[in-house]
Amino acid sequence: MALSGRAGATKLSARIDAGIAEPDRLRLEGFPRVGFGGKPFFVLVARGSEATLVLTRDGRVLRGAPPASIIEALAGVALDPAELRAVVSGCGLGTVQPGAGRAFPNSWAAIDAGETTVFLRQLEGRWRIAAARRGALTIEYADFASGRPSTVLLRTAGGVTADIRLRLSQVEVDVPLTDTVFDVAVPRDAAPITLEELRKAGPLGDSGD
Repeated sequence: MALSGRAGATKLSARIDAGIAEPDRLRLEGFPRVGFGGKPFFVLVARGSEATLVLTRDGRVLRGAPPASIIEALAGVALDPAELRAVVSGCGLGTVQPGAGRAFPNSWAAIDAGETTVFLRQLEGRWRIAAARRGALTIEYADFASGRPSTVLLRTAGGVTADIRLRLSQVEVDVPLTDTVFDVAVPRDAAPITLEELRKAGPLGDSGD
């Protein structure tokens, strides 16, 4: 994933190599968008409700924090592994029980599902998720190819405002991922960092709190 945009006053730019598996396992490796090769500047792995983040350049490690909180501290958008998997798969924020629905002109429709509103659009003769909104978070999809979006836009309002673009490439679906994918080697001399310290160092540190 090529990530660009802003969170708070912080400009974001990175290449993210991601592995995500059901139900809630995650591995993200962050690289500079230019100068391929070398080691990532962060590695985040998660299994369930706990995650480990290694900041390789700083020699710091954060253990046991909720993955959604770590992702929010890094990029200004709080998504747990299952939600991130749904987002990049073009499924909004995941499977939810639909409630009220309504149709709009030009082949658009909306479905209310709990706290989420899912917006559908007819593309290539099929209804596809074009956007989703939950609270302050809005997700939009664009550049569909073979039924899948190549661009994901994430925006938040209130608090730390995020405006992030993800360009997806080299996507592989239904590839078995072993348990070792979701492990990370922590350097023996890595110094601990707290979630609060990570927040202050990242986009959330610009919120004025």
